[in-house]
Amino acid sequence: MGPFRGLLLLWCPRGSSCIQHGKYGLERDSEAHVFITDLPGMKKDEVKIEVEEEKVLKISGQRTKGIEDKDNKWHRVERSTEKFLRKVKLPPNTTVDGAKAVLDNGVLTVTVPKENEKKDYVKLIPI
Repeated sequence: MGPFRGLLLLWCPRGSSCIQHGKYGLERDSEAHVFITDLPGMKKDEVKIEVEEEKVLKISGQRTKGIEDKDNKWHRVERSTEKFLRKVKLPPNTTVDGAKAVLDNGVLTVTVPKENEKKDYVKLIPI
């Protein structure tokens, strides 16, 4: 399970509907951890990405949809708010400096670089 430990898949407050999520995943390569999740229909300004204390990646969003229906006798307007919240505990070898995110065609990709591995440092001090 590793970095998926503590993953909060979905949170939906009372009085609102929730955005249903499809696939999500965490990929690793030699330089970064890449978190990918589906956010169908979401726009960039409706999504917020933060890194909280203890390296917890928090992805949240909200959108309001309205449907207006007019005919000769009735006028009806329906509005709904959809919210979501997802959290992932990042591995200890990540650094949030240089983190970046891209939302493209309903797929959010968050790339968080790995810290450079510490190399033994030895310096000879002459007497």
